[in-house]
Amino acid sequence: MTLRYAEVIGDPIAQSKSPAIHRFWLAALGIEADYRAYHVRADGLADYLAVRRADTAWCGCNVTMPHKQAVMPLLDRLDGEASAIGAVNTIVREPDGTLSGHNTDAAGFLEPLRAVLARRHLFRMARILGTGGAARAIVAALARQNMTLVLAGRDPDKAQALLDELAPASASIDHHAVRLDHFAQPTDFAFDDRAGCLDLVVNATSLGMLGQPPLGFDLSHAPPGSIVYDIVTAPIETPLLRTARARGLETVDGLEMLIGQAAVAFRLFFDADPPRDRDADLRALLTA
Repeated sequence: MTLRYAEVIGDPIAQSKSPAIHRFWLAALGIEADYRAYHVRADGLADYLAVRRADTAWCGCNVTMPHKQAVMPLLDRLDGEASAIGAVNTIVREPDGTLSGHNTDAAGFLEPLRAVLARRHLFRMARILGTGGAARAIVAALARQNMTLVLAGRDPDKAQALLDELAPASASIDHHAVRLDHFAQPTDFAFDDRAGCLDLVVNATSLGMLGQPPLGFDLSHAPPGSIVYDIVTAPIETPLLRTARARGLETVDGLEMLIGQAAVAFRLFFDADPPRDRDADLRALLTA
């Protein structure tokens, strides 16, 4: 019997922690299957999917940078979430050989914020850095949580277009697009420090990742009581998180989103619920 398997694809891909996550869950559940990392460049994406489509042992793949939008026209259908967000991070091979696209990033991103988002607030604002595939899911997810968004990108016109598409302004909420370097210099702005305000700072770029330039964000732009969330996973303790923690701010690291989105993808690939009661063991493995 041919061993079932799933994969994660991207360019680069060597740094991915997804194989360790899925293999941990497969072993814990006693499922005879595998999960691998496969390097796919942009010019090889169509050929990769054509070969895998014909492989009945292939359950599908997770999709990371820079392919989350490029794969979309190569698939047979998109689920509602992927279609709404305009990005795919999970591809499933259906029994008939068709390929369906899904987005589990939004659910994974929100998972560690569920408790705080369940509370009532006077005001909710998120400063989101980045306009790539992951940022699209984050913008869509936070817009549904009635948050005012400030989206920062190298190209503010692209950031504004993304907001217009995924988070249209309303009579009560007006979003803003700014240049990424807007947050690099200190500010003396007098932020609202009333109890009951929810402020998020989210790094949805690859800046601060090993091998990438540092992220230019001065924490004077983070209001009192902000939650600082960095989706980078290598390193897990990014300079942004380290500095925020030293300032006494609550932080969320990239493993939270990675594990959360992987759990949804695992169900799609292997038709089983991952053992989330062992998250502490999994984090220990990933940070060893």
